[in-house]
Amino acid sequence: MAYESGGFNLCDTMDIIVQRFLKSDDFTVGRLSIDDVLECYTLEDEKRDVKVMHETRIPAGKYEIKLRTFGGHHEKYKVKFPFHKGMLWLQDVPKFKDILIHIGNTDEDTSGCLLVGKTADLLKGTIGQSTVAYTGLYQKVEPELTKGNKVFIEIKDEL
Repeated sequence: MAYESGGFNLCDTMDIIVQRFLKSDDFTVGRLSIDDVLECYTLEDEKRDVKVMHETRIPAGKYEIKLRTFGGHHEKYKVKFPFHKGMLWLQDVPKFKDILIHIGNTDEDTSGCLLVGKTADLLKGTIGQSTVAYTGLYQKVEPELTKGNKVFIEIKDEL
């Protein structure tokens, strides 16, 4: 909900938290929550001290999410999802660009992005029901962005 006073537009914000809890030499698994309620699991590439393109997880930090209305994922998702208005796009990630939240099941699907799923196989480092998780998350986040509200995602390293 936007509030205007003295020419300033004060917007509501939505805060998403990803708490990483499992890492291996190939993948990283986390829990994504909105308002302290578990929404889904996340899957990323492994942690690296030196970034390797398409093979390194996102640095821990807080990032604004915006809608990205161009690119291959956007065009594919416009066809796949009637509700699609743009990809969920993390802003100003150090040494990264084009970091999206999208569908996928293994670290091979990430290419440095954040995948979401309703289930997680911690032994294999995979997630399942990714389309269900993405759809649910998207339908909570996109309306906030469309209303002009700010959405942030904070990624925290393992406990």
